[in-house]
Amino acid sequence: MIGITDPPIEIGHNWRQTTVTMVARNFLETDANILYPRIDIAGEKTGITGMEFPVFNYTIYLISDLFGYQHWYGRLLNVIISSLGAWFFYLLTTRHFGAKIAFRATLVFLFSIWLSYSRKIMPDTFAVSLVIIGMYYFSNFIKKSTYFHLIVGTILITLGILSKLPAGVVFTPFLLFLFSKKITLTTKSIILVSFSVILIPVIWWYFYWVPFLNTTFGFWHFFMGKSLSEGFQELTSNLPDFLEKFYGTSLFYLGFVVFVAGIFFAIKHKRHAIKWTLGISFFAICVILLKSGQTFAHHTYYMIPFLPVMSLVAGVGLASFRFKTISTILLIGIIAEGTLNQITDFRIPQSHLSLLELESELSAFSDSKDLIAINSGEVPTPMYFAHRKGWVETNQNLLNEQYISELKMKGLRFIVVLKNGFGTETSLPYPIQLENKHYLIYSLN
Repeated sequence: MIGITDPPIEIGHNWRQTTVTMVARNFLETDANILYPRIDIAGEKTGITGMEFPVFNYTIYLISDLFGYQHWYGRLLNVIISSLGAWFFYLLTTRHFGAKIAFRATLVFLFSIWLSYSRKIMPDTFAVSLVIIGMYYFSNFIKKSTYFHLIVGTILITLGILSKLPAGVVFTPFLLFLFSKKITLTTKSIILVSFSVILIPVIWWYFYWVPFLNTTFGFWHFFMGKSLSEGFQELTSNLPDFLEKFYGTSLFYLGFVVFVAGIFFAIKHKRHAIKWTLGISFFAICVILLKSGQTFAHHTYYMIPFLPVMSLVAGVGLASFRFKTISTILLIGIIAEGTLNQITDFRIPQSHLSLLELESELSAFSDSKDLIAINSGEVPTPMYFAHRKGWVETNQNLLNEQYISELKMKGLRFIVVLKNGFGTETSLPYPIQLENKHYLIYSLN
């Protein structure tokens, strides 16, 4: 909870967080139709674009509609749901693998990159948490044949995968129940029907509605992946970068060592359920890897759907050491390493704080509907804090007078040149409306 009300301008993934907050704010200020999410960096266009189904964004909007808009609602919402996700991970693991493994696995889970991303205004841990909670209720149905639990589980899993398609990786081990001799044919049939219910809206949204929005409104924002062959080519040519996501930035180094130990003990002690759970999850994350290609290597959050099974196997490793002292020391080390590696996420860089004044500075001489351009490259963060719509551009593009003339015909009225943080100073041949030590604002009126 430290710094939970901080604006989304920390170094790690501020750009990803502000695309979420843009959508939530536009639901509040422009149109609350959940089927038409919109962002602020589409220039003169509506900003409507294909993206993840905006369950997370829409929940922020609903809270804002009651209490007034604040960006930090997303942080608090994610912390709450992600904490519940960790608790249900413990309950689910206890049910299927025992409390000894579950306790250790949950601590590893909490101090993995889950710690960082559960505090961010991003749907990744939120989505995985919904799936985990849904799996617990689904498991209740299999155990007790309670249809209420089946319905709740199906709804939560559907919302989780809709919120973030790779979150489906977490759910894949439940396919193993279809091969269990302890489950009746009737129950298996119901499970298959539930799987179909989950898949129908997911397929409709990602493979019909997202392309429809992109084509209809002319703005492509969401990454739908590459061909498997292209992803494989990028994997083989940049193998160290891909492998590092598994051993260096998920559970971090000590956690990964314990994870490998867990694989060893699972094989040694013939824990077939662990091996099958890991195997099917690994196959699923490899599909995500191949579809993402080089993008996977550059974005740590792609590993979040694989964290639960990695943590489970690490828990097996910790619980299998003969001497409890060794297990305790390793667990303390994992907690310390995970905390220290993510401590920067609790800090806001001084160079970014000037963005908090950008909206009020612009409002002194411009209307909120005026289109602007900002020299933040592809990063949308400054546009969100400007509380305007328009274009994010490089300095090179802003120096191209013909290009600026075309943007002016589309409605461009002001250019913001950031001097530090998200851009570097450049001089443009237009009247200066405002200058301070943080940015220059040029007028095209």
